[in-house]
Amino acid sequence: MRLMLLAAAAVVALSSASASSAQPAADLVIWGGPVYTGAAPARAEALAVSGNRIVFVGDRAGAQAKVGPQTQIVDLKGAALFPGFTDAHAHLRGIGERELSLNLEGSKSAAEAVGRVKAYLSQRKPTGPVWGRGWIETGWPEGRFLERGDLDAIAPDQPVLLVRADGHALVANSAALKAAGIDETTPAPAGGDILKGKDGKPTGLLVDNAMSLVGKLRRAPTEADRREAFDAAFKVETAYGWTGVHAMSVDWADVLLLEEMNAAGGSPLRVYNAVDGEEAGPLFSGGPRTTKDRLIVTQAIKLYQDGALGSRGAALFDPYADAPGTTGLVLTPPAAMRAAMEKAKAAGIQVASHAIGDRGNANVLDLYKSVGVKDLRWRIEHAQVVRPSDIPRFADMGVIASMQPSHAIGDLHFAPARLGGPRLDGAYAWDGMRKAGVLVAGGSDAPVERGAPLVEFYAAVARKDLSGFSGPDWRPEQALSREEALKLFTSAAAYARFAETELGTLEVGKLADLSAFSVDLMTAPEAEIPKGRAVLTVVDGKVVYRAP
Repeated sequence: MRLMLLAAAAVVALSSASASSAQPAADLVIWGGPVYTGAAPARAEALAVSGNRIVFVGDRAGAQAKVGPQTQIVDLKGAALFPGFTDAHAHLRGIGERELSLNLEGSKSAAEAVGRVKAYLSQRKPTGPVWGRGWIETGWPEGRFLERGDLDAIAPDQPVLLVRADGHALVANSAALKAAGIDETTPAPAGGDILKGKDGKPTGLLVDNAMSLVGKLRRAPTEADRREAFDAAFKVETAYGWTGVHAMSVDWADVLLLEEMNAAGGSPLRVYNAVDGEEAGPLFSGGPRTTKDRLIVTQAIKLYQDGALGSRGAALFDPYADAPGTTGLVLTPPAAMRAAMEKAKAAGIQVASHAIGDRGNANVLDLYKSVGVKDLRWRIEHAQVVRPSDIPRFADMGVIASMQPSHAIGDLHFAPARLGGPRLDGAYAWDGMRKAGVLVAGGSDAPVERGAPLVEFYAAVARKDLSGFSGPDWRPEQALSREEALKLFTSAAAYARFAETELGTLEVGKLADLSAFSVDLMTAPEAEIPKGRAVLTVVDGKVVYRAP
């Protein structure tokens, strides 16, 4: 009898071995560094991919069994592998345009910004109006916004227009103001402001909806321009380690272009589009849309409630602490926002509403409540300054807080002066949101910010600027643990686009979107995190970036 049992066991073992050897080899195997799954168990040694799906997560021996003659093997050489990082809020074409145009990012003074413009004019010798972007006056020794006089000295006759980093204000020189017909008698449009000096004349700074007054000076980009910008953005994003992006305020023509570009060669990035609310007609009538490979999905609209904090356009209940004459701007009338929301709900379209100030956030929450959005996964983009009493309302309605950690480490240099002490209790309150049961998705808002995932992760766990500085009252308790920070850009970002069953964790059966970084985000000293770099980016099972 014992011999029969042993023989039976041998047959079972042989059958199991034969089944194992009969399994098809993996297309891609990755090992050589820690594999953080974002699931249970939290850590593994290796991962295998067949087609566009994860087929193994576990020890190296198990992965070795998946290796065949054609298997691509990637040795991480100590780098750390994570679920694919997704930027839950960025402006994709804007990222590419930043790479291709006059970029004032990082200017340390008004004088330096003007010097860059002067060099650009001298070297490029552009004709017609000149547009640039990226300046921000935070920390400048001049202690003020750029003004037309700064630019008049280097361009007295050629229109020059420079958009502030947040995209909610721009400075125009006198030639540009004249070409647009703007003077001291020009009324500011609703939801906008024309800043004026003590002499009553425009300083050149146009805020939010007032920027439209100079819109006619900008040449509309051609399809070739837009295609070039998207190509540049794809290159930047995949090299940073992003596997996906929730693209905000997308023009309808760009939805069609992205789909066309994907059909022609496959997108190297997973794109989830939120169409600009003013161009959402085709989405309302046609409903959500996706490419066959599901790399380009369009299922949301973007609405604007208020402006930005830095340019004092964010809508606040009480006046700005450093500008008692203003409480910010409401960019879209409540009736117009509600009408768009009703159409979106009827069409099964997600709504992502820009709200930065405490009044702006409260207004959107009120509108969501009136429309009835429970469990629709509607979002508030930024949610930067929220009354503590309003935070539970996010959770009660299932509203997603789509927040950008790097805003907090940039804004810490001016937000206390804008807001005063008490309002900081609900400012950039990532952990307060989490503890209240709110799902927080993480993004970068690039090109407003640089858009590097390691900077965003660092900001979430350190709540300090890149030099290690944080103000004495900058609410350090709002920083997140590393495990919670990882969720912002992986599982939470997947949930925010209705894809948590396919993306966000490294589990067998899920889509193979993977990000590997030279620094171990879960164990490295805080200061080392932003010094790292992406070494491998995999989207839909394909290696789309590998560091030299």
